[in-house]
Amino acid sequence: MAQRLKILFLCTGNSCRSQMAEGWARKLHGDVLEAYSAGLEAHGLNPRAVRVMAEAGVDIGGQTCKTLAAVAALAFDYVITVCDHAHETCPAWLGEKAKMIHAGFDDPPRLARNAKTEEEALGHYRRVRDEIRAFIETLPMSLQGG
Repeated sequence: MAQRLKILFLCTGNSCRSQMAEGWARKLHGDVLEAYSAGLEAHGLNPRAVRVMAEAGVDIGGQTCKTLAAVAALAFDYVITVCDHAHETCPAWLGEKAKMIHAGFDDPPRLARNAKTEEEALGHYRRVRDEIRAFIETLPMSLQGG
């Protein structure tokens, strides 16, 4: 069996978008991708992210929120930033070890902040969840061309 590509999904807090990306990568491409996620900080796993991923049949409830220090010893083939802040402030040493790719997604907690109802808030999470899935579905083929 060929070695799986190691991919790190990186965002600011490792609470939502990077966790969703890790979950989708494991579910859709676990046979060819070894997925991890981390944040520049650790904000804790977002309960709404866990909920909307479960609705789509992906359990991320057992994933943990971690910083780059927790994965620093791993050699990644690709680091994919999923938010603009992580892309702009990504530590340079990551680029020495892995190919860097940016795939920015809206921040569901920020979008949901002014929601009038829980259902409206969850709608933002569902949209971003589905956008992340669409991106993950293109992997690993899109990496080989990029």
